[in-house]
Amino acid sequence: MTTALNTVKTGEIEIAYAESGAGEPVILVHGGESTHIQYDTFRPLLGDGIRAIAYDQRDSGVSVNPPAPYGIPDLADDCAALIRGLGYERAHIFGSSFGGFIALQLAVSVPEVVQSLTVGATFSDASALQAPGASEIIELSPSQRDARMLAFALSETGQADEKVVAELRSVLVHRPPEADARRLSAIPGFDLTERLPEITAPTLLIYGEDDPAARPEVGQKIADAIPGARLKVVP
Repeated sequence: MTTALNTVKTGEIEIAYAESGAGEPVILVHGGESTHIQYDTFRPLLGDGIRAIAYDQRDSGVSVNPPAPYGIPDLADDCAALIRGLGYERAHIFGSSFGGFIALQLAVSVPEVVQSLTVGATFSDASALQAPGASEIIELSPSQRDARMLAFALSETGQADEKVVAELRSVLVHRPPEADARRLSAIPGFDLTERLPEITAPTLLIYGEDDPAARPEVGQKIADAIPGARLKVVP
């Protein structure tokens, strides 16, 4: 079933988003290899008392942006513009992986729009590119990329579960090479290590115990740097 999308325009950027529920706004920030559909299963689970909003970042899904370079701060500004464009002063933020970069950046550079911060399996700097095979992914064919991402994201048990594999495959997105290049080039200059103590929003970090890339130790370092932050490690 296709989800109906709405849009918010900010300058030359047109941000597409899907939503469910009503009440407290929660902005869902997708990972690097996906779009808003990453949260299609998750959004309804939050219940009717939460307005869950999942949007497409630049060069993702059906959002529209000029073919110009950008960085993580620009993507954070887009998220802030979405919040304000929806008529809110603040919102709860959840970001995973690449979306966690954006969520952390938002909490540092536009703290007034962040009511609470939850990030999962992410980094506070560009060390994500040092994960095994990360920088080579952009050069792979779509089928090779799918296979690499499935192997990277799922345990052997998960890869044996056809339903889990099908769901993960459904959220992977194939972008034109130039869009992929812009996305990847946004990462190298990203480093919030020294600015994490500036985050004032209530913060929860969620990491998988067996994650091969974003190890729980990474989450612990981030949690230690953010005042009052909590770390949850999922077995």
